[in-house]
Amino acid sequence: MKEKLYLEFQNLTVGYHGKPVVSAMKLGILKGEIVALIGPNGAGKSTILKTVIRQLPAVSGRILLDGEDISQISSAELAKKMAVVLTDRIQAESMTCRDVASAGRYPYTGRLGILSPEDEKKVDEALRLVEAEDIQDRLFAKVSDGQRQRILLARALCQEPEIIVLDEPTSFLDIRYKLHLLGILRKLSRERRITVIMSLHEIDLAEKTADHILCIDAGHETAYGTPEEVFREQKIRELFHVERGHFDPVYGSVEMEAPTGEPRVFVISNGGRGIPVYRKLQRDGIPFAAGILTTNDMDYPVAKHLAAEVITEKAFSPLTEDTVEKALVIASKCQRVIDAGTEVGPVNEKIRRLLELAEPAEKYFAERPIPSLIPGTLPEC
Repeated sequence: MKEKLYLEFQNLTVGYHGKPVVSAMKLGILKGEIVALIGPNGAGKSTILKTVIRQLPAVSGRILLDGEDISQISSAELAKKMAVVLTDRIQAESMTCRDVASAGRYPYTGRLGILSPEDEKKVDEALRLVEAEDIQDRLFAKVSDGQRQRILLARALCQEPEIIVLDEPTSFLDIRYKLHLLGILRKLSRERRITVIMSLHEIDLAEKTADHILCIDAGHETAYGTPEEVFREQKIRELFHVERGHFDPVYGSVEMEAPTGEPRVFVISNGGRGIPVYRKLQRDGIPFAAGILTTNDMDYPVAKHLAAEVITEKAFSPLTEDTVEKALVIASKCQRVIDAGTEVGPVNEKIRRLLELAEPAEKYFAERPIPSLIPGTLPEC
């Protein structure tokens, strides 16, 4: 039996003062799914979220929440179903962090807003979940941006919502709390079937966290699908208008633009050991060649983006004499040959001929400042 859609955009157009920003969106989200909105700055991601939470009216079309037109749901009822974490600054000059988190319980209190012992337990649980117990008595206005973000998430959790809407929730967080916050959202979606819709700048985190991705650019939805469907190099390049550098969908990483020119260094590696050397050479602006790599090697996806030339061999095949000779010719023209840490076995036994020319990567990493490279010379090994 097909599962009922929980949130639907039916030919939805959003914007300001009746002027469209993003037009004619059609999509459906299941209960408990995480959907991430990605796209360049100014594309309309925040406008979509503000329309979902009714901060802005839809220009046309409609949003259905659990089968009901969201515009027809009372504010009190919506507050029990939907929690919001936006980037807008809230005025809380004299409020403690616990006071701000406690505000999430107000849809359940009486007119006086007095929290019951049960409400207080809900606040304790939310603060514990976002690891903010140690700052709950501090003034909200005096804590860091990252700490505020955690408190605002705690406030959202206090509402016991069915759906949480977040606008760039990881923007002010260090890597520990980015991962922690997204882990919390993943757990909430999986264990409590809370639907999450959020905008993210970090596309690598969107790829690893979301069930579906909504791509927005140039006033319209450019793609909607699973991360596996959406995260293709060309698609991301077009979405963000990338002219320099690369997004690698295999590793979910961004690589800078490769140095230009003929290779001046030859890097020998396998099993992912070459990647730190490739990136160091890129930072130093030194064009390099990489090899001999099979196309299924961990080093290959990064090498193809950063290296001036990559010498490859078929996967699971012994190195051929032609491939080794080609690598030796290129290496002989380089100024240095670096062994990034190469495992040798029966299939790649012939790579030892290259390794005879190489110096260990540790030597290159240890050099400060980087010595000038003299064309046409190889280091003494």
